[in-house]
Amino acid sequence: MADEEIDDVDRAILYALQEDARNMSSGDIAERTGTSDSTVRKRIQRLESDGIIKGYSASVDYQKSGYPLRMLLYCTASIPERGELIPEIMEIDGVVSVQELVTGEQNLLVTAVGESDSDITPVAQALLDMGLTVADEVLVRSHETTPFGRFDKDDRSADDG
Repeated sequence: MADEEIDDVDRAILYALQEDARNMSSGDIAERTGTSDSTVRKRIQRLESDGIIKGYSASVDYQKSGYPLRMLLYCTASIPERGELIPEIMEIDGVVSVQELVTGEQNLLVTAVGESDSDITPVAQALLDMGLTVADEVLVRSHETTPFGRFDKDDRSADDG
């Protein structure tokens, strides 16, 4: 849990970093938030140390990079084990994300990428070997993300009206 409450400046920083962390300087964010460059840097350090900002990563288009298959594997694990299995699942070659689901029988969502079925099949087999049930497999055509709108001050003020 964060040591301090998240305020509008923190939210604006989070929104800006989600938009384009690579090209967004602390000076750019300071201009947006009406604060100083040093305030933004200190806030980012606090958000990182509190675990709110977990890291920075590239958004990769797997299809364009030679891995056209993105498969969602809905799995069932025993409730006491599902969270403990995540690090082991993340070690499987081809797995790019794991989500713990808290409702329904299917309680883990594993995303794997590959060039062909022969890349995805070993992922499913590894999950089965771990004792998971693979309840469903879904082939994804495209995947897009956007910054969380409630971090954007302009969007929040529109909701308040």
